[in-house]
Amino acid sequence: MADFLSGIITMGFLISALFFLRFWWRTSDGLFAAFALAFLLFALNQALITGIETSRDEKSLVYLLRLAGFALIIAAVVRKNVRPN
Repeated sequence: MADFLSGIITMGFLISALFFLRFWWRTSDGLFAAFALAFLLFALNQALITGIETSRDEKSLVYLLRLAGFALIIAAVVRKNVRPN
């Protein structure tokens, strides 16, 4: 059951990535591209966490993908708000 729910979460991340990719395609705004890439990283993280059959300690490096996704979102939001009009 946990693997099934993890698959649903992964699918949700992928759908979110496609959603933001569609908005990026329409507007060419880098913020949407950053969100799409971040959600792809979240999906990859979730899939790897479920798919790796190792001990819990060895899976901790996979969470760096999630950290990279959040860092990407923060950098994109800061860049969008700091850029002069």
